[in-house]
Amino acid sequence: MLKLLLFGIVFATSYIVTGGMRIYAFNKGLVDVPGPRSSHSIPTPHGGGLAIAVTVLGAIAVEFFSHAMPLTLFMALFWGGLAVAAIGFWDDHVPVATCVRIIVHFAAASWAIYWLGGFPPLPVGDFFWDLGWAGHLVGVVAIVWLLNLYNFMDGIDGIAAVEAITVAGAVYLIILAGKPNESSLWLGLIVVATLGFLPWNWPPARIFMGDVGSGFLGFVLAVLAIYTAHQGTLTIWTWTILLGVFIADATVTLLRRTISRQQWYLAHRSHAYQHAAIRWSSHRRVTLAVLAINIVWLAPLAWFVNQRPQSGLVVTGVALIPLVIMALMLDAGRGT
Repeated sequence: MLKLLLFGIVFATSYIVTGGMRIYAFNKGLVDVPGPRSSHSIPTPHGGGLAIAVTVLGAIAVEFFSHAMPLTLFMALFWGGLAVAAIGFWDDHVPVATCVRIIVHFAAASWAIYWLGGFPPLPVGDFFWDLGWAGHLVGVVAIVWLLNLYNFMDGIDGIAAVEAITVAGAVYLIILAGKPNESSLWLGLIVVATLGFLPWNWPPARIFMGDVGSGFLGFVLAVLAIYTAHQGTLTIWTWTILLGVFIADATVTLLRRTISRQQWYLAHRSHAYQHAAIRWSSHRRVTLAVLAINIVWLAPLAWFVNQRPQSGLVVTGVALIPLVIMALMLDAGRGT
């Protein structure tokens, strides 16, 4: 009953704060005006993801001070997440130099990895590959990549919110179906906080998530992936599969833009999902397609891998290769 009450409070708070943020954004001129590289056609306020960050961070604090969250996870999630959300909120107001953002991202990721104890051993066949100290570097890079990847993929209405809901929701159900533990509560908080934001962001969006929300979600999901793998609740393969749509699209796009000597870090609309939105003349259809892929294709494979970790590398390949092919067919990385 207390869990349902907490979920209800988080959902309502997120919904209300998003509405308030929309008013604030209009008053402060935080409005995305359509341009040649935009995927939207009307001026739309941004920064609504602050509601997700505020509600999740608030719930995390409540959980910690009520002795329901371990110190290590609290330090990684709360302070690291706060730093990422803060630099994102600043960037939503005034463009921040790329080097400054990256420094903050690496600092937050390094802080989180320190408290999490490094990168967890990776199951490969019947063995667990312990990366040792090199795992710390791998973990930091993985967190920074995922939070920036999430930012890259937040380019059409609803897609980043739907990804967070389906990924965290699938992990929540996988944990409940196995050995329920406290991790399911924290994942549930992400789901309901993002659900509170989604009605405002559903196509046609009345407010965008902004860097404050997309970077924060990418960071929190990465930290929870490493934490749950350390606890033996889930594997890194499980998370990689569930995040497959974003990983495949962002990676193919980045590689193609880098190979063709494009400035990959500049705003563009050459992701596969952006090309799909143009071809279909619809953000809603693309977002629903991502929802369907996550539920019908990726979630069952993620559940299977969590039951048989030794098959992780092979099944992850089976899950991601069709998504990579799809991204290539949609010309990810080509165009401006």
